[in-house]
Formats: sequence, structure tokens, C-alpha cells
Amino acid sequence: MIRSISRCGLQAALILLPTVNCQAVEDYPVEQIAPGVYLHSGAQQDASPANRGQIANTGFIIGEQRVAVIDSGGSLQEGQALRQAIRRVTDLPIAYVILSHMHPDHVLGAAAFEQDDAEIISHDNLPEALARRASYYLGRLATTLGEQAQGTRVIMPNSTVSDTRELDLGGRTLRLTAHPTAHTNNDLSVLDMASGTLWLSDLLFVQRIPIVDGSLLGWLREMQRLSELEPQRVVPGHGPSVSDWQSALGDQDRYLQRLADGIRDVIAEGGTIKQALAVVGREERDNWLLFDQHHGRNVTTGFVELEWE
Repeated sequence: MIRSISRCGLQAALILLPTVNCQAVEDYPVEQIAPGVYLHSGAQQDASPANRGQIANTGFIIGEQRVAVIDSGGSLQEGQALRQAIRRVTDLPIAYVILSHMHPDHVLGAAAFEQDDAEIISHDNLPEALARRASYYLGRLATTLGEQAQGTRVIMPNSTVSDTRELDLGGRTLRLTAHPTAHTNNDLSVLDMASGTLWLSDLLFVQRIPIVDGSLLGWLREMQRLSELEPQRVVPGHGPSVSDWQSALGDQDRYLQRLADGIRDVIAEGGTIKQALAVVGREERDNWLLFDQHHGRNVTTGFVELEWE
């Protein structure tokens, strides 16, 4: 039997009914981007007290019997706000919390869902990667957000995916895919087969500059594979959900390819990382938000990888 606390929640659970507009919490709005698929759009900024560290896209998908959360946000406070948003839409049990990768803006809200006894799911590589950085992430969060970071803890997954896995939400199936090293070495995507919504998280950045924390070449290869897919819409880790997602993927591919080509040119001429930082990819500056804050790191990461190519 489908349970809900409102007509809005019932329509979300019955995924074949028309879309309805529901705002879950005034200061943590969610948008229904497909029947039963809800998205909170993170700020296109770096974390700060002004945006409360809510910079990553988070969301949830409602089936006939249970709910799956996709990414829990960047702090306990954000995780709690996301949970409240879910509860304003439906009272169905929150059965799964899916962590798309290890970065703190996506995973540090997971403790908010401990009371639900949810299965916390990640890529097989995430536990080790997150454990190595947990102390740093929490320290940086406290420095950045101050009191807004209080109570935030790292919660490790209790289930992992090494290839693919399907989750049954009741009349609705999610397909989880563990990707080879790309944005990180622990990227996990989610395909809602009912609506054709593909949650790529940080495998795709829209408008905001991509950040390389895995393999530049691996990410380029993975984008070629992703370009062969045919979802109805894609949810990136940062930026608006898009139906013209191939165009967004093309923008990201162009940036990363220029990064690789430019670094190779500097290396071929016997140049250094410092020289690469001065010239590589500068033509992309006007195409991306936060370019000045993160492009240099991408050049450095790519150079270290490609100098041993």
C-alpha cells in the first residue's frame, strides 16, 4: 500500500501521474524534474557560510514502496534539510542513500539518514578513498562553515558496487553503475529507468568548471562511452539538469581535451608545470564559472599524469 502525507506526495509516488510542483522546505527548495524525481540545485559557488555549503546537486526518487536519496549534501545541516524536504513530499521509507563519489559536498550529510536505517551505497573504491581524506574534509568544513558544520560526521557506506546493481523502489527500478577512474576513482551513476533520468553527478559539470581528481585521460575515455547513452535527461553534479545533455558533455570534453593537448605540448618542449600553468587552457577562461579558482589545479593534476604518459 502506498503511504503519503499529502496529495503531492501521492502523485510523486505514483510515477505515472502528471507532474506536480512541490517546494519541500522554504530554504531548501526541491523541483520535480520528472514524475517522482526531485532535485535540489546547489549553488554554483565554492562553499561559504552564505550558501551554507550547499553547492552540490542532491535529490531523491520515489517509487511505490520506498525512496532513494542521491547524495546527501555537504554537512549534517544540509542532510537534515534534505530529509525534511523528502518528508514534506512523502512518508514512504527512505531505504537507500546513494553516494555518487567521495567529495565532501556530496557525502557529508549522510548522518541525517541514520535514523532511517537506510542502506548507504557507493562505488567499491569509495570507502578507502573517503577514509584517507575524512579528517581533512571535516577540518576544512569546520574552517569554512564554522557553526554551520556542527555535528557533521563521516558516515561510511555499508554496501558497495563494483560493476552494476539494480534497486527496486516498488514499480520503479534504479540501475547503479560503477565507473572506471574519471572525475575520481569512485564515480557512481544512477539511471532511473522509469523516467529515463540519468544522474551522472560529477561525471558531468554544467557551466561550472570540471575538477579533475582522478584521471584526465580516464575521464576523456569515459565521456566517449557516456556519449553513446540515450537518457531523456541528465542531472550533473553541479549546474542545471539538462535534456540537451550531449551539448553540455561536448563543452566538458572540449575543455578537458584542450587541457590534455596543451599539457602535452608543454611537455614535448621540455616545459615545466609552472610554464603549463601560464598558458594551458587559458582560452577557456570565459566559458566556465570558478575558472580562476580551479583551473590551475586541473593543469597541475593533468601534468603529473601526462608527464609519465
